[in-house]
Amino acid sequence: MSQRFNSGAGPSYAAAANPSTGFNQDKSSGPVETVKEVASKFEDFIDTYTQGLKPHLPAFGRFLIVVTFIEDALRIVTQWKDQMWYLQRHRHFFWILAFSFLVINVVVMLACSFLVIRRQHAVFAVGGLLAVVVIQGFGYGLIFDLNFFLRNLSVIGGLMMVMSESFIKKKNIFAGLPSISETDKRKYFQLAGRVLLVFLFLGFVVQGEWSIIRIIFSIIGLLAVTLVVVGFKTKWSATFLVLLLSIFNILINNWWSMHHAHHQRDFLKYDFFQTLSIVGGLLLLVNMGPGGISVDEKKKVY
Repeated sequence: MSQRFNSGAGPSYAAAANPSTGFNQDKSSGPVETVKEVASKFEDFIDTYTQGLKPHLPAFGRFLIVVTFIEDALRIVTQWKDQMWYLQRHRHFFWILAFSFLVINVVVMLACSFLVIRRQHAVFAVGGLLAVVVIQGFGYGLIFDLNFFLRNLSVIGGLMMVMSESFIKKKNIFAGLPSISETDKRKYFQLAGRVLLVFLFLGFVVQGEWSIIRIIFSIIGLLAVTLVVVGFKTKWSATFLVLLLSIFNILINNWWSMHHAHHQRDFLKYDFFQTLSIVGGLLLLVNMGPGGISVDEKKKVY
């Protein structure tokens, strides 16, 4: 996003009775069946204890997806002079170009974020926010920065989930006409969304200093993101990633604990709100499911 500035500047086995012997023979479950049983119980647990939250998940997820754009727009306004100075001094923008660049970014981010939250004109809202991601990458010279690239791929994944949700909302307007087109769009956007969402985690894996905790976190997280990508036990794995990223975000990106003049405060704040956006995309994934192109969906067929 925009340039950071220092603010100061049934069961798994069956017991079958053998009529010829009169004894019960237990068919012990193997490791795979045990894992399936545990995952099934966990999914049942989630469904049972989140019934009250389900009606609110879509709205909350959409808000979290765009919260990084809202924060970015507000920060540009509050650091207007710093933003203008950076664009003119380091990016060599003319004054009128720098001014127009910032105004357009603020207006588009706030307007499109409002539309996403309200679930209105999803195509235009998502298109506007995607345009912001691209022009900010070029405008601030971050388009080839690996961390910026991976994080924004995840943000784009969240926006793809918003698009797929908009197709779910649509009804067959003309009676008798087939709705296969809408169904196809929905499943392809869901596939793109869940694949792109995991790039934030991949960015975490490939960057930073290694430690025992980081290795354990990476291995567990990589297993969860693999399940999300292939669409196997998707709600379970996406819920796990929501919890994992939320804990990580609070412990690592704790920008509020730093002095307002600290040079890392704005960067941690940026990472914090971008991670919230990915969490929002995962919440929509939990609510909608993985879509037609997934292992979970194929299991229903076969």
